Amino acid sequence: MTQNVKDRLIAIIRQRSFSTGKEMKLASGRSSNFYFNMKPTMMDPEGAWLIAELILGAIDGMGVDYVGGLEMGAVPIASGVTALSFERDRPVKAFFIRKQAKGHGTQKLIEGLTDDESLEGKTVVIVEDVTTTGGSSLQAVEAVRREGAKVACVLTIVDREEGASQTFHAAGVPFTALLTASEFKPAEGA
Repeated sequence: MTQNVKDRLIAIIRQRSFSTGKEMKLASGRSSNFYFNMKPTMMDPEGAWLIAELILGAIDGMGVDYVGGLEMGAVPIASGVTALSFERDRPVKAFFIRKQAKGHGTQKLIEGLTDDESLEGKTVVIVEDVTTTGGSSLQAVEAVRREGAKVACVLTIVDREEGASQTFHAAGVPFTALLTASEFKPAEGA
């Protein structure tokens, strides 16, 4: 079933979230002529379900308490995973990390936890929609570690294969990609 789920997710990403040709600037600061805007897939009912299904399969057996990551990309991912985890009777809570703490209200950097909840001693998975060099997710890893969490892994929907695995290896953080850019780019000479 996992391969069918993966194949269907690739088809939806191709239709809704992948483009080539036009030069685009990436969050890493690099430029590329292929681009993944994962929001249309993450906000699609089937796309969101497929992503959550694959992530729950990937983290099964890790003893994960929470999934989350940096706003904005991690928010729909974590929301989908936590909802499906409840349905599967394997509840995993969700959180997200603001890029900057709010200047009003609770002024929290990490959102989604009540005042009596903490990431201290919890096992978390950092999720991201697209990973290039890994810099954004590494910020999330550092933020949850400051709160006392253990990071089981960083998990991305699509790895652009441009250095993220090396970044996480150097930081001692396991890295998992559901899909890679190679699965979308045309073969050389095609």
